[in-house]
Amino acid sequence: MTDAAATPSFTGRRVLVAGGSRGIGFAIADAFAQAGAAVSLCARDATGLRDASDALSRHGGTVHPVVCDLADAAQIEAWVAEAADALGGIDIVVNNASALSHAQGDAAWQAGFDVDLMAAVRCNRAALPHLQRSRAPAILNISSINALNPTPRAPAYSTFKAALNYYTTTLAADLARARIRVNAIAPGSIEFPDGLWARRADSDPALYARIRDSIPFGGFGAVEDVAGAALFLCGPQARWITGQVLAVDGGQSLGV
Repeated sequence: MTDAAATPSFTGRRVLVAGGSRGIGFAIADAFAQAGAAVSLCARDATGLRDASDALSRHGGTVHPVVCDLADAAQIEAWVAEAADALGGIDIVVNNASALSHAQGDAAWQAGFDVDLMAAVRCNRAALPHLQRSRAPAILNISSINALNPTPRAPAYSTFKAALNYYTTTLAADLARARIRVNAIAPGSIEFPDGLWARRADSDPALYARIRDSIPFGGFGAVEDVAGAALFLCGPQARWITGQVLAVDGGQSLGV
């Protein structure tokens, strides 16, 4: 995925990835596993979770998969507790889950609140006692450039990603004296098999082409682009970085 010489070692680190069975979440989990971390990942789909776990296990480290509905507070608490027990603690938490709420009804807004915002709040809260015992604790929330610039297609999704950004900075301030780093990544348009943009290529080719051609670096980003940034922000090279939201978007949010 990345140059091995440039990739920090995460050997001995215990990493939780919420929403880690596919797309960006899986790429992040895979990058940590390749770098030597023990990884616990959760998702709703048991089949996808099993496939992801099998893939991560090929790297030779500990992999702990748990079926979990991240809209359910009790299930989040149970997953975090099981993960801490299975891995022997928690050093890094990555909150990647999203309801991808693009509809306008109350159900879409509630799903965005529960999954895009409160799942991160609940997961971090449950993990905090374990992070306080870590030698190198870090929290990473996966946001979106939709939180930085308005879009007419996803008001609920954009609103809760913006809330996630503010939560990231306020939590970073709250935990700074404890030296627990809290950052976020705001990906731009990322294409991967069966992801939003892969589906839009068939369902709305005009929109797909327009967004693709508007990205200054040329084309959609890859999940590996986000995973590389995740390893940096959670690793030793970023030890003096907290409360930041890093856009990983090929210049898409610049509006040029």
